Amino acid sequence: MDIPNDLHTGERIRLLRESRGMSRQMLAGLCGRGPDWLKKIESGERDLRSHALLLRLAAALQLTDVSVITGRAPEVAQPVPQGRLNHPGMPAIWDAVMNRRLTIAFPTTPIDVTALQGRIDQTWRLWHTSGHNRTEVAALLPDLIRQAETATRTLDGAARRAALAAASDVYRLTGQATAYVAPAELAWVVADRALAAAQAADNPAAIAAAAWNMGNILRETSYPEEALRVVTDAADLIRPQLEDAPDDWRGIYGALQLHAAVTAARDGRDGDAWRYWDAGDQVAKSLPASYVHPSTVFGRANVDFHAVSVATDLRTSRKALSLADDIDPDSMPSVERRARLWVEVARGHLQRGDQTAALHVMQLAHQIGAETVAYTPSARTAVAELWRHVPRALRSEAAKLAEQVGVTAAG
Repeated sequence: MDIPNDLHTGERIRLLRESRGMSRQMLAGLCGRGPDWLKKIESGERDLRSHALLLRLAAALQLTDVSVITGRAPEVAQPVPQGRLNHPGMPAIWDAVMNRRLTIAFPTTPIDVTALQGRIDQTWRLWHTSGHNRTEVAALLPDLIRQAETATRTLDGAARRAALAAASDVYRLTGQATAYVAPAELAWVVADRALAAAQAADNPAAIAAAAWNMGNILRETSYPEEALRVVTDAADLIRPQLEDAPDDWRGIYGALQLHAAVTAARDGRDGDAWRYWDAGDQVAKSLPASYVHPSTVFGRANVDFHAVSVATDLRTSRKALSLADDIDPDSMPSVERRARLWVEVARGHLQRGDQTAALHVMQLAHQIGAETVAYTPSARTAVAELWRHVPRALRSEAAKLAEQVGVTAAG
């Protein structure tokens, strides 16, 4: 249908909804939200900032291109996926997670939980050190999942509790490695199993880490209030035990604070976002300067990165770029996080209308972590934005980046 160019996003959604004979309650329900939320979007009272939710609306409206909603020039197609981004490692992971054995098959040699946990720890390190982390980690996950499941079913006592903690850890890693590529049902199963295993292990640090992971799923599927509740509940659980706890307990507590900061920032809650970030900053100051949490990479550099991310999500680009200027990228303990730092800087430049600088730093992000850029919605959106709006002299470079990332150019 022809939509007037001067309509804002909410007005376009209303026009599309009404043309399809859908009630506000029906469309909101298909997106997992309430009609009051959609009413605010349609009236322009509330901005639609979530890329995941934008895709969900487009799918519910049976669109093939997101630009029909956004009204942006369709020089780059923004296809509406029927599922998630594809990755060749997903079928084997799906089989390991969803085709769970119902009978107990005792291994000929009992599983050494310490060795299993060591393999999981090594795979976490691979996630944070490889530029092609999804592909390399995905190849290892199916066997780790099956080994952890077998251990939880065949061991007992303290060994079983350790196996449950290992299972929670491997399911958290699965959630990280399959973010944005896993079908929704698998993402929820993985997050729930991580939390259930941690609770069965009766391990507060594992519970807090699994809640951090669950919060990621909730936030990325546009349930910010539920995400905030999960991580703050987990923080409340672990806080009374921090005084005499190992550093990693304080590390996961700090990671929960940063998670809450980003969640609040994406919801436009400036004061809450910086209050949570300050809490994470205080935790980092209480830990050794060189401390890095093994899976969340919480530590001094990660706290500084999250300050940039919070400022960018709040659309205070000047502050975000100023904060980024003070960060040494080489201090980031994770290749994945280093690539994401440059993505956030690129977003900040785009908010200020500086496409040339944004293209330069997005190219850096892709050089550092190609799969981080290719499989992160905010990065893909930035690349598509660059393809459309960079100066003509840089169009070929932007087109090359778009092709590498997998952003489809319209013919």
